Amino acid sequence: MVYILPYNETMSIEISSKINRLLSSQPSGVVLQSNWLVAHGYSHGLQQKYRESRWLESIGQGAMIRTGDKVDYEGAIYSLQEQTGSTIHPGGKTALAYLGKAHYLEMNVKTVSLFGSPGEKLPVWFEKRDWGVRVDFYQTSFLPAELGLTKFELKNFSIRISGAVRDLMECLYLCREKQDLIECYELMEGLNNLRPDQVQTLLEKCRSVKVKRLFLYLAEKAGHSWLNFLNSSQIDLGSGKRSLVKGGVFIEKYQITVPNELENHD
Repeated sequence: MVYILPYNETMSIEISSKINRLLSSQPSGVVLQSNWLVAHGYSHGLQQKYRESRWLESIGQGAMIRTGDKVDYEGAIYSLQEQTGSTIHPGGKTALAYLGKAHYLEMNVKTVSLFGSPGEKLPVWFEKRDWGVRVDFYQTSFLPAELGLTKFELKNFSIRISGAVRDLMECLYLCREKQDLIECYELMEGLNNLRPDQVQTLLEKCRSVKVKRLFLYLAEKAGHSWLNFLNSSQIDLGSGKRSLVKGGVFIEKYQITVPNELENHD
């Protein structure tokens, strides 16, 4: 005997079944973006029903989370990367801390650095939500968007962050205004096991002469052996002098002027 469910009951089961499929396909602790849901068969009307039924709750226009779920900024980064294909990623000191390369420094755990391509913006829902940290976002094109990233496993999901080489280059990109050069050198000192082929690729693709010259200067000052395996003839260091400070020390080999305390730092 076939039992035909009443229309409303049938619809209720279908709605519940779809939300169960959705929640089982996505890790907990992440943001669910409305446009991405629509593209996967969850209409705006259906999303409204899920909110009314307390399956989902809004955290801003175009973004939801599971009701009662604890979502931090990493869950938002996962959403941007996996649901919208964004190149926005944790980088600089933030990513170095993830990789365990900056644990000996006094880290400001209340601030995270995010990098993205020119023209990319953090969604309004991201900017307005209190993630419990200060978020500094930099739009840059001095390195290709997907180069030098690595996957970092969190508890329930993974996100792409800058690898160690790109991390330090991002720190150097911010130096003078946002990043201290002495700290950059201390970070460089801890990078004694970099792969020369990765360093070579990023130095060749890097569009910032300042970053490339500083990177090589700091690596040489730190005495890293991997520096001997680089092909310097393939790295364009540009022409002309670069002064990072007034009244500093001129490093003739790299045509840069650096702070006295950096050159004399042991």
